[in-house]
Amino acid sequence: MFRLICAAALLAASTVQAAEPIKVVVVTMFERGADSGDQPGEFQYWVEREKLTKTYPMPAGARDLRGNGQGLLAMVTGIGTARATASVMALGMDPRFDLSKAYWVVAGIAGIDPKDASVGSAAWAEWVIDSDLAFEVDGRELPKGTPTGIVPLTAGRGLAFQLDPKLVNWAVDLTKGIQLPDTDNLKNARKGFEKFPNAQKPPFVLKGDTMSGGRFWHGEMMNDWANSFMRELTGNKGEFVTTAMEDSGTVEAISRLAKLGKADLKRVLVLRTASNYATPRAGVSSIDSILQHKPGSYSGYLESLDAAHRVGSVVVHELLKK
Repeated sequence: MFRLICAAALLAASTVQAAEPIKVVVVTMFERGADSGDQPGEFQYWVEREKLTKTYPMPAGARDLRGNGQGLLAMVTGIGTARATASVMALGMDPRFDLSKAYWVVAGIAGIDPKDASVGSAAWAEWVIDSDLAFEVDGRELPKGTPTGIVPLTAGRGLAFQLDPKLVNWAVDLTKGIQLPDTDNLKNARKGFEKFPNAQKPPFVLKGDTMSGGRFWHGEMMNDWANSFMRELTGNKGEFVTTAMEDSGTVEAISRLAKLGKADLKRVLVLRTASNYATPRAGVSSIDSILQHKPGSYSGYLESLDAAHRVGSVVVHELLKK
C-alpha cells in the first residue's frame, strides 16, 4: 500500500506543469473590440504585429492574455488605477507563469503637455506619480490668487515611484532616433498650439514623466497644477510630460509582487504616447475642448497607438535577447 501511495504521489507530481518563464510582459490598458481585425485599442497592434497567437484564459483579468510561447506575454489591465492594480496582481500571482525575472513594458496612450512635445510623440518616464491621493477644495471657494485647490495628501511617500534610471535612459537612447510618421492628421492637430515650440515639432521620442490618476482632466490651469504636483512629489527631479490613468496602480502592484519574489521593480518601463494635448488649442475653451475628447477620436489616436508599438517593440525585442 505504501508503495502504491508513493507511486501515485510521484505520478501526480509529474503531471504538474512547470511555470512558463516569461522574459517580457507588455502591459496595455484597453482594447475597443476584438483582439484583432477592427478599430484598434492599445492591445491590438501588439497582438497582430508580434503574432501573439497563443491565448491564455484570464478569468480574473480584464481580458485573456496573449503570448508567443517564446517569452513574450501581453495583457490588458482595464481602464483606471484600481483595475490596473487588480489585473497586474492577478497575473503576478498566477502559477502558470514565472515572472521573477521578467521585464515589464507599459505601452499606452496619454495626454501631453504642449510645452514639452507634440501629439504623436513617445515619452519614456522615470517618475510615475499618483495624483489621486490629495486634499481638494472646490476651486470656486479658493481665496483669490490661490494657484490650486489640489495638493498632495502626503509629502510624497507612496505617491512617487522612481523607475530604474539606467534602464530608462537605456530605453531612451535605444529609441530616440526612431522617426515617427508625421501624418496630415498630426499636422492639423498642431494648429492652434503655435505658441509652444515643442508642440510644433513632428512627433519624436523623449524622456518625460507621467502623472497617473482616475480623472480625465483638461485645461491650462490643470496643466499648471500637474507640473506643480510633479515637482513637489519628486523634489523638482521629475518633469511632467504625460497624463494617464493606470501606471501608478501597475507599478504599485509590481512593487508588492517584488516583495514576494515574483517580480523585479528594477525591470519596469513606462512608455506613454501622445493621443492629444492636455490643454485646448488657441481660441477654444477648456469645456469645449474636453467635449471633443471622446474615446477613439482623440486628435492623434491612431498615430499614438502606432507609436506605442513602433517605439515599444524596439525595446521589447532587445529585452527578449537578454
